[in-house]
Amino acid sequence: MEVEYLLNHFFMQHFTIDTIQSWDRFYRGNFINCLSRFKSASLIGTVNAAGVTNLAIFSNIIHLGADPALIAFQNRPTAAAPHTIANIEVTGVYTLNHIHPSFVDKAHQTSAKYAAEESEFASVQLTEEWKPNIQAPFVAESNIKYALSLVEIVPIQHNNTFLVIGKLTDVFVDESCIESDGYLSLEKVQSVTSLGIDGYYNVSKIARYNYAKPGEMAKEI
Repeated sequence: MEVEYLLNHFFMQHFTIDTIQSWDRFYRGNFINCLSRFKSASLIGTVNAAGVTNLAIFSNIIHLGADPALIAFQNRPTAAAPHTIANIEVTGVYTLNHIHPSFVDKAHQTSAKYAAEESEFASVQLTEEWKPNIQAPFVAESNIKYALSLVEIVPIQHNNTFLVIGKLTDVFVDESCIESDGYLSLEKVQSVTSLGIDGYYNVSKIARYNYAKPGEMAKEI
């Protein structure tokens, strides 16, 4: 173990923030994005006041709590990503849709800067799906999708981004992935995860463990 530890540290490179800031912005963006590890990439569906639907890929999805059920995402500065947050401000409703490997290329394409009057659903050839009493479009091809109502938009002043907090209202899940204890086996429906700016990965479970307590090693379940 000591030899392995020494070898690992011998081959590690050290970068100061000054060095990182000097890099090309795309190289720097990829590098920093990868530091926070894999992210829960999802497609967010909205509609504007004129009835034009919007679909955009987001990777900064955050679970805030189960009771009340709150889920948030980080929106970039509005000059860079204006449509999703503007639509949510108007309607107060939006959907999150897991991405499957069969349409990951189309999901990535939604990151292009389409005009507000052009629907990404049509542009990338994904199917709009409307559910009763939910005023935002789902992705029909998605195996796990859910609707949220807007609770709060929190400005993050340091980098001009926004934390958009929503309350869960409706969930639609492929029943094959629901375990007896409520756990969702995402590998069964092949939900895609992301890394960096443009990398996508399948998920694979290593293990599950029971509730950890001091003085007693958790056991695999």
